[in-house]
Amino acid sequence: MANKQYAQEWLELAKHNLEAAELLYNSEHYTDVIAIELHQAIEKTIKAVYAYHNIKIVKTHNLIRLANNCELSQIVQTDYNLMEIASDYYTENRYPGATYQMPERDELENVLNFARNLYEKVNPYISD
Repeated sequence: MANKQYAQEWLELAKHNLEAAELLYNSEHYTDVIAIELHQAIEKTIKAVYAYHNIKIVKTHNLIRLANNCELSQIVQTDYNLMEIASDYYTENRYPGATYQMPERDELENVLNFARNLYEKVNPYISD
């Protein structure tokens, strides 16, 4: 049986991250901050699908791993390249060091569009 309430709680948090990312992007804020918000929006949207299906939520920030362990591909076409980029925002580019780099705005726009599309597809799926 679907757990709509728990799923909607995850989706509400995802919405907060997505809207924050959109506001920051539109105000030309720091791209590294926007990237973290986008990663969190995607992660929480995927975890909403886990919650909906009563699947134990895996403790990982790897978006591809999360997407592969639920029925996400039945809801929306997943772009594994963009999911890998967004995962790197959180795991590789979050702290200073040899691998740190500021995300490019063009790349962020693609990830933002993916995150928005993902949210827009999952929301009615959970609400039905």
